[in-house]
Amino acid sequence: MAALNLTPSAPSTFILTGIPGLEAAHIWISIPFSTFYIITLMGNFTLLFVVGRERTLHKPMYLLLCILALTDIATPTVVVPKALCIFWFNLKGITMAGCLTQMFFLHTVSVTQSATLVTMALDRYVAICSPLRYATILSNARIAKLGIVCLIRSVLFILPLLLLLSQQPFCDNRIIPHTQCEYVAMEKMACGDITVPRTCGLVIMILIYGFDLPLIALSYGLIIRAVFRMSSKKSHEKAFNTCTAHICVMLTYYTPSIFSNFTYLFGHGIAPHVHIILADLYLLIPPMLNPIIYGVKTKELSDKIGKCMCRR
Repeated sequence: MAALNLTPSAPSTFILTGIPGLEAAHIWISIPFSTFYIITLMGNFTLLFVVGRERTLHKPMYLLLCILALTDIATPTVVVPKALCIFWFNLKGITMAGCLTQMFFLHTVSVTQSATLVTMALDRYVAICSPLRYATILSNARIAKLGIVCLIRSVLFILPLLLLLSQQPFCDNRIIPHTQCEYVAMEKMACGDITVPRTCGLVIMILIYGFDLPLIALSYGLIIRAVFRMSSKKSHEKAFNTCTAHICVMLTYYTPSIFSNFTYLFGHGIAPHVHIILADLYLLIPPMLNPIIYGVKTKELSDKIGKCMCRR
């Protein structure tokens, strides 16, 4: 309720239109939406169940996978239920508090996921470049602490940004041409000077990508250098197999994320419905693919999943 008092304008309802220009196809669009969401929940809950059940998987790498699975569950859960309400029941209204809450959780989870991927790159670097010190450098307790730090970092980035946006007076036209409360769309509806929130949003995006991506690139650069120094071909293959799943997951996360952000900033000639579909796919596809990638590429995990299925 406090969020309602943060905006100078009277508490009111915003209208989420769904995907403009494709309203007649909303029912059909809801089919892949709901299918992807169900697969996401099934895959990630299965991963959490198997890792929790099997004591041999209680290792830093799999603890990081569990953190990633939680973010993969949270990301579409923040957006898909409301989108389906629009598609199925034409329930397009959302309060200012609802918009701010949705944006807070969505962006906080997204930044936490990015930080988790950085930690996973660090985990693989230590495992390959300093295997004898791995257990002392990255214990389960230390990974849990890093997870908390990642979450705190995300909140510190996102909360001030939304507080700045909430202080803006909004115009009477409160129609958001999207399936979710999108930050840029909310900015455009503000009647006041949005220079500060817009600049802060751009700076935060640059800081996140400018910090996380170079760290990941550095980690894998050092891993590749270490792998080429190994004398055994078998060691080469084992090291690369260990990293393949992580690299695939990072590509599925960062590639659509960066592309979606840049199309919003610079793709003014692109049709609005293309922007929205790309943004929605970015929130749906990576969380659905991540448990599949790890289930296929990580032999120890795939064996345990098969073992659990056979027990049933």
